[in-house]
Order: sequence, then C-alpha cells, then structure tokens
Amino acid sequence: MKLSDKTKEVLLGPLSANNPVIVQILGICSALAVTVQLKPALVMGIAVTIIVAMSNVVIAAMRNTIPMRIRIIVQLVVVAALVTLVSEFLKAFAYDVAMQLSVYIGLIITNCILMGRLEAFAMSNNVWDSLLDGLGNGLGYAIILVIVAFFRELLGSGTLFGVQVIPDWCYNHGYVNNGMMMMPAMALILVGCIIWVHRSINKEEKK
Repeated sequence: MKLSDKTKEVLLGPLSANNPVIVQILGICSALAVTVQLKPALVMGIAVTIIVAMSNVVIAAMRNTIPMRIRIIVQLVVVAALVTLVSEFLKAFAYDVAMQLSVYIGLIITNCILMGRLEAFAMSNNVWDSLLDGLGNGLGYAIILVIVAFFRELLGSGTLFGVQVIPDWCYNHGYVNNGMMMMPAMALILVGCIIWVHRSINKEEKK
C-alpha cells in the first residue's frame, strides 16, 4: 500500500526531523535511567512504542465520545491499563529484564511523549494516522535509547547485550573500561552529543 506524503511524515518524521527525544526534548529521564545496558534499553523502547501506538489507537477511536472536561483522565486510564499489561507480560516472559527496568516500566504512564501524542494528535486524527504517529514516535524514542545504551555498555563494560566484545588482549595492553559511562550524567552528555550532531547535519542539509 502506497503511503501519502502526509502519512509518511507522520510515520517517518519522529525518527529524525521531529524526534521526540532530541528535537522535542521529551522522555529524557528514562534515557538516563535505563541505558546502562542495551537489553533493558531495547525492551524499554519496544514497550514504549507498543504503548504509544496502542493508546493512540484507542483514544483516536473514542475521541468523538470522550467529554473534553475528563479527556486527560480517560487518557491516563487507557495508558495505565496498557502499561499494566506490558509490565505483567515482561514479568511473565522476561523476568530478569523486568527487574532491571524496575519502576521505570510503571513510570511510562508519566512519559511526556505518551500524553503529548494523545493530546496533540490522537484526539484530533483518525485511527490509522494515530497508529502511525504512535509507531513513529515510539521508534524515534527507542532509536535514541539504543544509541545511548550502545556506547554506555560498550565503553563502560566492554560488552554488548552482556557479551564481551572488547577482546582480552586490549585489557592486557592497558585498556580500562570507562566507569564514568555507568553514571547517569554520561547518558545526558551522550544525548547532548546526539542533539549536536543531529542539528549540525540538519543545518547542513537545509543549506
């Protein structure tokens, strides 16, 4: 099925040009908290993508029947229900990751990306466009988490997905893991570097 230019913008825009983390500066807290290792960062990204997409669909389908004065409450109830389902699924099938993510899965309810998309997009668009918007914003968020986690785990632990990738001979010749990468402040610095690179590239493209 061929997508229109508008539909492509809704789906692909959040991946780069309108990324929720590095352009809209949303969801930064979880980028600091769950990116020490790739595995929890990837799971968190997938979880947020599913929840944003599905909550967008539900709210878009109900938008004409939701009283405006209680719309925020309805949105929160929908998000909370989806977060609970995802949390229970992780506990059942990926318990170790669920324990690593700890309270941060529950805190998806307060993620600014979720409420922002529900209020700004799903409440005024159809189900299909809202689904694409949710997928785009969720994947845009997940991409940044994965990039940050990649560098933090690689440089901080010498591993990726828990598997050692920096060979022993590097350590034998004096290489030392950068312990600062394990600190939340380094996640913020890495996000800042990504924002700088992204804006530099976009600036060059505009010229």
